[in-house]
Amino acid sequence: MAGVNTNGLTASIDAQTRLVELAAELVEKTDVGLDRMVALLTADVAHTDSEVVYEENKLELHRYDPGERAHGTPILIVYALVNRPYILDLQPDRSVIRRLLDAGFEVYLIRWGEPSRLDTSLGLADYVCRYLNNCVDAVCEETGVEDVHLLGYCMGGTMSIMYTALFEERVRTLGLMATPIAFEGTGGVLERWATHYDPEVAVETYGNLPAELLAVGFSMMEPVENYVTKYIRLYENIEDEAFVENFARMEQWIWDGVDIAGEAYREFVSEVYKQNQLVEDAVALDGRRVVLGDIEVPVLQIVGQYDHIVPAASSTPFNDLVGSEDERLIEFPAGHVGISVSSKAHDRLWPDVCEWYGDRSESLEDCGETAPGTADDEPPMDGTADNGEAPVETVRGVGPTYADRLAAAGIETVGDLREHDPELLAAVADTSPARAETWLNGTDRD
Repeated sequence: MAGVNTNGLTASIDAQTRLVELAAELVEKTDVGLDRMVALLTADVAHTDSEVVYEENKLELHRYDPGERAHGTPILIVYALVNRPYILDLQPDRSVIRRLLDAGFEVYLIRWGEPSRLDTSLGLADYVCRYLNNCVDAVCEETGVEDVHLLGYCMGGTMSIMYTALFEERVRTLGLMATPIAFEGTGGVLERWATHYDPEVAVETYGNLPAELLAVGFSMMEPVENYVTKYIRLYENIEDEAFVENFARMEQWIWDGVDIAGEAYREFVSEVYKQNQLVEDAVALDGRRVVLGDIEVPVLQIVGQYDHIVPAASSTPFNDLVGSEDERLIEFPAGHVGISVSSKAHDRLWPDVCEWYGDRSESLEDCGETAPGTADDEPPMDGTADNGEAPVETVRGVGPTYADRLAAAGIETVGDLREHDPELLAAVADTSPARAETWLNGTDRD
């Protein structure tokens, strides 16, 4: 950048000098400066509407409606425990959630919420084996499927790996974004920091790790860039309304963090970072070992070539450790956040990701729905027709597997289905009473 010294020894001094000069120049642009200050303070984020379909403790599971579904398998986004997930919906033209919806996927997102002092003892097993597993159950019951696409971001990707290794039957594919996995000389700043850091002391001191402490820690990885240079760029572009609004959204997200439950933080830093236990198959949750070789579902991994938080070398070994024969690695020229918010990522990366998920999704017909434009354009029953002779597959959520199980018990039509209570249907189809209740509601029963 013109006017800024790239010498690491003197860059901060020169940058601060330039910042003072720019501040003086801004006085001459008072009207513009005031307007942009308003934009900085009123940045709008998370534009896509959602509804909460499941809650547990502080957790909320949000559902995003695509309007017209093109794929039977929903995507469940597993975000990290740190920061808030609206980075995936920062603005309409740079929203990962919007890209997935536009591609015809039903999207679900876990918002972990802010842990209280009562949640300090929550560990990775609680988040993976209880909370995440319950969310997968909720998504499957909501959509009438047996498995989901997982898409994990950063620490959320690491937890998605653990979940898939232990509950693979519930996972159709595993997608990872900027996910920390391997820590043995990968050169990342976090790895070097963890070598000299004692999480036990931090947890004893704070209980839950404060969001402010984490935010400052991440910013100090590149202090000149995060505390000086980016503000110079802001002043140099103060007349560019779009630039200022984008800057404001990013700043809001960076400093709008959440605390992390103390035990989960301690386990993650000690076992995953310091001891490299994930790649050593040494992580155990609820008495079960997480073995990467047990993962045989299709795997898609997205890494940022310029990611200084989770460098590519920390992520790429994963594809060689899993048992999957369908695995793909995308190394994209962006940073940790750029893979989700940069314009080039939305132009070049996310259409490719959507196609990958689409090729591995269950069809709408297999989920008991009719794809748009098929079957003489007749809509699926889904509670809108009162035809007791219609095959049971016409009820949303009753795919071929459930239909075969029901048929074995003599339940072949919608009328047959209506004659049974949810508990019996659940036992026959080997599913939950809640899902069976959803089927009955879909028959528009009296």
